[in-house]
Amino acid sequence: MAADLSDAAANPLTHGWLAGLDQAVSRLRTAPSSTPSGRVTRATGLVLEATGLRLPVGAACRIEVNPGHPEYAAAEVVGFNGHTLYLMPQTDISGLPPGARVFAEEVAAGTAEVDAALRGRRLPVGDALLGRVLDGAGHPLDDLGPIDDAPRAALNTPPVNPLSRRPIDSVLDVGVRAINGMLTVGRGQRMGLFAGSGVGKSMLLGMMARYTKAEVIVVGLIGERGREVKDFIENILGPEGLARSVVVAAPADVSPLLRLQGAAYATRLAEYFRDQGRDVLLIMDSLTRYAMAQREIALAIGEPPATKGYPPSVFAKLPMLVERAGNGKVREDGSYGSITAFYTVLTEGDDQQDPIADSARAILDGHVVLSRSLAESGHYPAIDIEASISRAMTALIDNTRFQQVSRFKQALSRYQRNRDLIAVGAYAPGNDPQLDEAIALHPQLAAFLQQDLHQNVSYEQAVAHLDSIFPMANRHVSSATA
Repeated sequence: MAADLSDAAANPLTHGWLAGLDQAVSRLRTAPSSTPSGRVTRATGLVLEATGLRLPVGAACRIEVNPGHPEYAAAEVVGFNGHTLYLMPQTDISGLPPGARVFAEEVAAGTAEVDAALRGRRLPVGDALLGRVLDGAGHPLDDLGPIDDAPRAALNTPPVNPLSRRPIDSVLDVGVRAINGMLTVGRGQRMGLFAGSGVGKSMLLGMMARYTKAEVIVVGLIGERGREVKDFIENILGPEGLARSVVVAAPADVSPLLRLQGAAYATRLAEYFRDQGRDVLLIMDSLTRYAMAQREIALAIGEPPATKGYPPSVFAKLPMLVERAGNGKVREDGSYGSITAFYTVLTEGDDQQDPIADSARAILDGHVVLSRSLAESGHYPAIDIEASISRAMTALIDNTRFQQVSRFKQALSRYQRNRDLIAVGAYAPGNDPQLDEAIALHPQLAAFLQQDLHQNVSYEQAVAHLDSIFPMANRHVSSATA
């Protein structure tokens, strides 16, 4: 065989043919590779339809908005029907012509495998982001320079095995007396902040962001007004809070896809710091806007509405996002990281039975309800203690503290039920000893629940204040009387 090849190579005709073949192969190797592309076939509402590409749901794409110029719009695959992809753009697509080309997002060499990149973007994470304000795509909004050197991580992570999580067994000091004393929060707990518009939820979040004893704070401002983003950062969070925080802002005027991605990105940043063994406070304002963004996407691709206009995928997305927070796995040295999360939930018309509020209440570890009537009376923070609960509190406090909290709620509830009778003078003191005690204690109870915006009340101070209202002797006498 070798002899035959040598004879063929010696033949002038064969030798010229082999030389031409080598040159053709060389040209093919040096020729620029073609990029697979598809075409936009339909644009209706928020969704574009494209053919010619086979990409999975969640894949990142670029749409050629202005042919002949390097002008592209970012988009993501949100569904498909046969060979037709449903794309949702993340930016403005004004001027998009029919038949515009669609490309899969380019993968930088050495950063990730193609399969992983097609399943979602890799966004910046790490300590370089502390003190920065980013959008839902990981781009800086604060004009403090690029963050190109920051490490990058996939947006979505596999769920944590619930049996490998550290249980909630240590108190987290949030600096708010009413929460520390009456609704004690533990490291790794997920709480909902239920409130209508204009009752002080942003101010309460700012207090917790400044005073909570956490190493890192991640703030997700999802679907809020653009004016509120700057106001929250400068006036509510403040320089002290921002220094140890990462803020992800996806206001109401961006695409619903970016609002969804902003919430997922804020959660991913919290997961990154937790996996390093740090205690993280995750504040997301708001979970309702996240659900509304998912509703916009689901309805745009044809999913039928279910409960009050919300498609079923909305109620599937909520626990997938919330369950990513919590305590992490125990490390080899016995330490563990945690994500203590506060999610605001808008109750439209102060309706606590709103479908999103009802669903969030079922998947969270407790809820803090803000009352409009308390806010209108100048009671700040306007926390309705009777309607609020911390489901992990019993594992964090001893029996003495639990009895104090119960006694506090009983006295407050008894006073509130008879408030009108007391105000008009229809109640005669001495008829009900327990109500007499509630009336006598009410000024102290009201003072305990109120706090100045710039006042930091530690957990120890809250416990001491509670002890001053219900000392041991008085509590035993009251319990015996009851």
